[in-house]
Amino acid sequence: MSIENKLKKVISEIKKDKELHETYKTKISSAFFDECVKNQVDDDLPLELLHKIANVAADKLLNDLCV
Repeated sequence: MSIENKLKKVISEIKKDKELHETYKTKISSAFFDECVKNQVDDDLPLELLHKIANVAADKLLNDLCV
C-alpha cells in the first residue's frame, strides 16, 4: 500500500471515529506543547495559554487534513 493510500485510510478513520480524532489531537498538541516548553519559546507566556494554543493548532491541523 502506498503512503498516499495509507494516509487516506488514516484520515478516513479519523473522520469516522471521534475518539481517534481526540487521540491524534492530544498527541499533536502534546508534541507542540512539549517542544515549546523544552525550547523555552516564550518564558512570559503562561503555560495554560500555551496549552490552549497547542490544542487549537492541533484541531486546525486535523480539521484541515480531514476536509
